[in-house]
Amino acid sequence: MSGPPQTMSTVFVAVPRAAGEARAFTASVLKAWDLPHLVETAELLVSELITNTVKHAGGVMEPPDDLSDIPRVILSVSRSDALLVEVWDAGTEPAVLRTAAADDVDGRGLDLVDALSKEWGGELLETGGKVVWFVIDLDVRDEG
Repeated sequence: MSGPPQTMSTVFVAVPRAAGEARAFTASVLKAWDLPHLVETAELLVSELITNTVKHAGGVMEPPDDLSDIPRVILSVSRSDALLVEVWDAGTEPAVLRTAAADDVDGRGLDLVDALSKEWGGELLETGGKVVWFVIDLDVRDEG
């Protein structure tokens, strides 16, 4: 790609429906940037990060009618030489890759991020909260 990086960001309320909204936002951005071959992988990884935010960073699994006090999560999708996706939340614990037992019903999200991205990471922010990110090469093709 020539020219400056492109970035699109949005804010979601940290409730379960945010994962679907984040997938739709990501797909829309990638299609607009003529990167439809990255949609499936990016949607899956975004969904995992947003779900982690809802479960572990102050989100609410059963949202009340009034969402004004529910934490927000920020999703940013950037394109330069690769695709960079970042998720910011108010969490105070770092994202940790763990080994899920065979009978665990969750705990594999970061395994997927690790397996399907070029690289990923996260950091606690001095200003509070954290950011978790992943990178996908632009020429990676979804299988399907």
